[in-house]
Amino acid sequence: MVEAEGAEFQRKVALAFFTGLLILGIALYWGWALMYDTWYPFTTGNIGAYTIYVPLIAFGIIGILLYKKKPAKA
Repeated sequence: MVEAEGAEFQRKVALAFFTGLLILGIALYWGWALMYDTWYPFTTGNIGAYTIYVPLIAFGIIGILLYKKKPAKA
């Protein structure tokens, strides 16, 4: 079954992509906080970074939850 192997590969690629988004979002948060010595994202100067790393983290978590479980066999 070539289709099942291809689908499994696509699922693994998507899972790796969403894991990368999550890691990138967390790394951006930590990097920004260490660079500017601020851990509170809601201040006026930090709102730009907040609008970048929150969607990265959110899409990463949602994607991991969607692609983590193997699809049920028919």
